[in-house]
Amino acid sequence: MRKAQARRSNRKSSDKARVRGFFRLHIVEDGRIVGDSDWVENTIVNLGFSHYLVDLLGQGANSKQISRMMLGTGAAPAAADTSLAGELNTATYTRTTVTFTNTVSKTARFTATFASSSSHITASVALSNIGIINNTTSAGTLMAGTTYTSSAWNSNQDVNASYEIRFS
Repeated sequence: MRKAQARRSNRKSSDKARVRGFFRLHIVEDGRIVGDSDWVENTIVNLGFSHYLVDLLGQGANSKQISRMMLGTGAAPAAADTSLAGELNTATYTRTTVTFTNTVSKTARFTATFASSSSHITASVALSNIGIINNTTSAGTLMAGTTYTSSAWNSNQDVNASYEIRFS
């Protein structure tokens, strides 16, 4: 037992894996950025780790892949949450498709545009949270999300969002 403890204490910091999520939101009007959240760290929820990372690596029956991004008016998800509080238009699950890029070997980036021309809002909305999920037509399972300082999203504005899952 002491030998195992000694080996663990001698490990380099590079032996440890860490997973963190971040997002950045731009509100765009007439081609110029009128709101910028900068990069904000978020919560990867319990099922986010389980279904999107652990089960996916082992080809588990519950494995999921991120396919959509959503915006909402609610609070940050807790670790045990499976959905985004206050998700906009949950009756029809209007979510925006994401584009995936492997930016470097340790970062997965998802980008999406919520265009005003095809927006599901008809009046100004106070955006305050964001999340990534696996499904478009049913509840799906939240992977990660967070809240941020509320921003008004007007019906003549687009929202461009980037979401990163970073491994270090």
